[in-house]
Amino acid sequence: MAESETAADALVNRLIEWDVDTIFGLPGDGINGLMDALRKRRDKIRYVHMRHEEVAAMAAVGYAKFTGRLGVCFATSGPGAVHLLNGLIDARVEQAPLLAVTGMSYHDLIGTSYLQDINTDYLFNDVAVYNQRIMGPAHVTNVVDFAVRTALAERGPAHLAFPIDYQAAPAGSGSRSMRNVPGHTSTTFRPPVRVPPGPYLEAAAQALAGRTRVAILAGAGARGAGDELEAVADVLGAPIIKAQLGKDCVPDDSPFTTGPIGLVGSLPSEQALERCDALLIVGSTMPYIEYYPKPGQAVCVQIDDKPERIGLRHPVDVPLAGDARATLAALRPLLTRNDDRAFLTQAQQGMRQWWDLMDERGTDTDTPMKPQVPARALSDALADDAIICGDSGTVTTWVARQVKLRRGQQFSFSGTNCSMAAGLPYAIGAQVAYPDRQVAVFTGDGSLTMQLGDVLTAVQHRLPIKIVVIRNDTLGLIKWEQMVFLGNPEYGVDMAPLDFVKFAEACGARGVRIEDPTRCREQLAEALRLDGPVIIECVVDPHEPPMPATVKKDQVRKLTEALRAGTPNRYRIALEMVKDLLDEASFEASPGHAIPDRLGRVASRVVGGLRGSMDDRPGA
Repeated sequence: MAESETAADALVNRLIEWDVDTIFGLPGDGINGLMDALRKRRDKIRYVHMRHEEVAAMAAVGYAKFTGRLGVCFATSGPGAVHLLNGLIDARVEQAPLLAVTGMSYHDLIGTSYLQDINTDYLFNDVAVYNQRIMGPAHVTNVVDFAVRTALAERGPAHLAFPIDYQAAPAGSGSRSMRNVPGHTSTTFRPPVRVPPGPYLEAAAQALAGRTRVAILAGAGARGAGDELEAVADVLGAPIIKAQLGKDCVPDDSPFTTGPIGLVGSLPSEQALERCDALLIVGSTMPYIEYYPKPGQAVCVQIDDKPERIGLRHPVDVPLAGDARATLAALRPLLTRNDDRAFLTQAQQGMRQWWDLMDERGTDTDTPMKPQVPARALSDALADDAIICGDSGTVTTWVARQVKLRRGQQFSFSGTNCSMAAGLPYAIGAQVAYPDRQVAVFTGDGSLTMQLGDVLTAVQHRLPIKIVVIRNDTLGLIKWEQMVFLGNPEYGVDMAPLDFVKFAEACGARGVRIEDPTRCREQLAEALRLDGPVIIECVVDPHEPPMPATVKKDQVRKLTEALRAGTPNRYRIALEMVKDLLDEASFEASPGHAIPDRLGRVASRVVGGLRGSMDDRPGA
């Protein structure tokens, strides 16, 4: 070790030994010792200069999610460290391995109300799976190794608080205890691949034997196990229902999948869970408990590599703690083939009807343009190996239903944490990791405007991310939740409009505006072919509801209460919803199918007339 090497140099050297090649962050005086170490090693580790620390942490999460490798981020002391928190929470909830390094006050001024004096190690204690303050240069290697190994093993965020003066201190300075033997730790790690014992697998196979209506619920833990999932589904005659975080575990054109579940879900997925007599859960703790089979309805086998998550959402008869891919491969030869294919055939027929309905919604030519239209156009225009980053809001519904993933494409979003504004940071992390792959964001104007500064990050680092933003000038999901879940009028959700095209151009990026549904497919495909980062602004109908697959009576009652209580544009909202249902009355997968044809024709004429009369009525 060279005498001139600092403790920060030792930290960065150790990260390089751990095969870290990218770090996301924002400089500050509380982290400048680390910055100099990165400067000296810029040929070995890429520094991605972000505009906000939260985006840096979220980008590291995206990097980890799409690569399976450790994501690394840093921030200065005090407020910079605090800004990282939401990204670390995202890593914790979304199970992404991440290491965050934050600055801290001078070690002998901590706790004296010095500049930016925050005990960041205390602050991060409820978030990080490993959390430690570096106590001196001789401490660095030990804690880095343990932090990295813990983050990888537990798939969560580790945090190191690094006092300013220690960063720049000579690596060999300070005291070293006699038991802190140099070189006693290493950078070796192999992810465990656990397979349940034979008797447990046999018990699972026995539990599923003789069941003719088996459903599979697959989540993020099933990613990478697509072939095994489909093989087991074939043996069991089982449809594969996908939690949204598992959207890419099997492609959407698989003959076995019924697509998403929950409020963004498909009708065949809901029906499969309502009617099944056996449930195989693979790598999922999908949080919407009301969509699971009723307790006692179905025998349940659950596979998860985290034993503590088994039985979290639904009673389990046979728990299988193990890696999804390896466990499915070991289970398959033990399964009895279900020769009764009626349950699967019914689900497949339902999916054909569902896709017909999605095609109808995704090719609607009404103006203002429906948000389903750009989502469908994006789906058709994506490259075969594209990475798609979603976001929270009504956009979750459109991407869940309209973006039909093909084999080889990847998708993720902040699914359980449900953080707004994760789409762009995830995409930055993904594009840095895969510079030659197409990376697209499907986001809303509410989310994107929270992190617009980091469009400049994409410009500065020449990241050709394509940002499809659904612009309706409102926080759409909150608006509908206020009305449908609580029966309250919408309030506080309107947003001042932003010209995203002008903003993109001001940043040095490209901007495209799409308003005409008949030109959407062509314009969006052209925009994806443009060089460099592009913001594709899709101006859509702000009153288009994220209609659930099954409309519940309580939802109708509360929406009616909200409209009566004075929701702005209530007449237009009501008329648009009725018109949508009437237009879809011939589609069996639509809630509108329940409307008789004769009544529908009469109501359609009435609605058409009323709709026209609303055009000149302010605030209707």
